[in-house]
Amino acid sequence: MAYVKNRVRRDGSVYYTVMWRAGGTAGGKQESEVFDEEPAAERFKDLVNGHGQNWPLGWIRGQGFVADRRRAETMFEPFALAYVDRLTGIQGDTRTKYKKDIQANMVPWFGPYSVEDGEGSILRTMVQDWVNDLEAGRLAPLDARDRKPRTAYAPKTVHDKHGLLFAILQSAVDAEPSLRASNPCSKTRLPRLDGAEDEEEMVFLEREEWAWIHECLRDDAKDLAETIAETGFRWGEATALQPRDLRRRNGRPAIRIQRAWKKDEDGKSVLGPPKTRKSRRTIVITHKLDQMLRRRAKGLASDALIFTGPEGGKWDPGTFRRLRWVPAIGLAAEKYGLIKKPRIHDLRHSHASWLIAAKVPLPAIQGRLGHESITTAVDRYGHLLDALDDEVMAAVEWAMDPTAPMPGFLKGAGLASAADELPQVPRQCSGVAQETKMDASGVA
Repeated sequence: MAYVKNRVRRDGSVYYTVMWRAGGTAGGKQESEVFDEEPAAERFKDLVNGHGQNWPLGWIRGQGFVADRRRAETMFEPFALAYVDRLTGIQGDTRTKYKKDIQANMVPWFGPYSVEDGEGSILRTMVQDWVNDLEAGRLAPLDARDRKPRTAYAPKTVHDKHGLLFAILQSAVDAEPSLRASNPCSKTRLPRLDGAEDEEEMVFLEREEWAWIHECLRDDAKDLAETIAETGFRWGEATALQPRDLRRRNGRPAIRIQRAWKKDEDGKSVLGPPKTRKSRRTIVITHKLDQMLRRRAKGLASDALIFTGPEGGKWDPGTFRRLRWVPAIGLAAEKYGLIKKPRIHDLRHSHASWLIAAKVPLPAIQGRLGHESITTAVDRYGHLLDALDDEVMAAVEWAMDPTAPMPGFLKGAGLASAADELPQVPRQCSGVAQETKMDASGVA
């Protein structure tokens, strides 16, 4: 590892020499660089350590990074921020999030380098070191010596950050004229996503566990939580519901999702279109839920909010979690022995698990939840399909034997029949069980 050695000149002044072995091997060439200031020496030492005990690309011995060899507009930070500014079809808060991510998790590694091929360019080895540093929570080469330790990111988070960096550098490849021949993020081996930590991110509630939580919620939170549990809506969709969203579909009560809460570039909450094209959807609901929503909507303007916070206006998710959700989880643990610690969003995951248990096919669940792709539903909930092994084998045996009778769950409206066989749930969440019967006709 590189280290700093203090030396004294004949005139009594102190200077600082950064020393290391090229490549970090015992037989590597002895290298050194001299600085008049200790902070500069410490920073350069971190650069050497961050680049495998080699000279940082673009650094000229005795001169540092030579500015005229690297164009200002293709230096990583201005190029990356300009890339985000040009993105189309994203929310304002997403743009802000990307910029913060670039400055916090990329610039401390790639700030002194260019996205352009040539001296001082970002290389594949640098991207690999960056991925390893993110996963291990190591400080960046340009981090201040006294900064607090970095967080070791979960594999999914590392994948997300690598995806953003990949897109930034790919835009340098695709530029006209092209700034570089290839993307240094290509072929980066990323941490596996199938570890226990990722599987534990989602909490699936049994129906009786949801009933316990519902009972322990304060009265002004019960209806909103029940709506999310029975529909699988995202928080921003449920809290954006308005009386004009209550519809009928094929004679059944339904809800049209056509807006959701999101944040603009200043972090202010605004109403806008749902998350994706498939998120704009109509789903059927139970008569029980329809009656509750229409009761709440009575007397309201068509564009008023059905669910409002204690002070009026939109429900703040942090306030709901802190003052309603967390106390209810604690009370359910004390009163009923609830062990799980679900987030509010886990009501959406639980809704999907209840539909799977009732043998609703994944394409219908995809449409109901507003997932853009069936792949999302498979990746997220596919592990729950083990519960359907008996039905799968019965269907295969029926298909392979022309004389075999058709399995009961494949006859007629099959899905509704399967839902009828579910045990009754406590009254406050019976809407969930009823909905599985109504949902067999599909989702718009």
